[in-house]
Amino acid sequence: MTDDDLLVRRARRGERAAVEELLRSHHAMIRAVCHRMVIDRHDAEDATQNALIAVVRALPSFDGRSKFSTWVYRIATNAALDEIRRLRRRPLPVDEASLASSPVADGSGAVDAQMVVRAALARLPEEFRVAMVLRHVADLDYAEIAEILGVPVGTVRSRLSRGREQLQELLGNQFPSGGVS
Repeated sequence: MTDDDLLVRRARRGERAAVEELLRSHHAMIRAVCHRMVIDRHDAEDATQNALIAVVRALPSFDGRSKFSTWVYRIATNAALDEIRRLRRRPLPVDEASLASSPVADGSGAVDAQMVVRAALARLPEEFRVAMVLRHVADLDYAEIAEILGVPVGTVRSRLSRGREQLQELLGNQFPSGGVS
């Protein structure tokens, strides 16, 4: 039995400390998934909060058929996708002044590289971006991603392959020294 299993049991019995520990232990990955899918920092934080709330609300219905972490990633993915859909319905003004004044380098070029990769990731079709984030940010295996997305493993492989191809096309030769870390 894993730590999550014990905490889930305690949380389902109404132990608030167990709920808080579950949220604390999964917060960083929920946040990372939401930030890579949603892209905009503020909207990603909204998605993160919505995911955390959804975990708490749905905890009584967690049936243990999958790993708790897989179940949480599915909730985080759904919260991020819901936020993306909400954003599509909202016109977004572009503030050129804030774009011009944003920091773009930290001396090592890491911030530049992160911004370029983030921009390229944002341009991927949603289905490819979601698969890429679950694989390369959440470090889930193909079977877990398939379970979260409700698609066959072959579809996950295809989305990852096509997503990598498109990301490579978008990034081109911007990182000739071996890629972005």
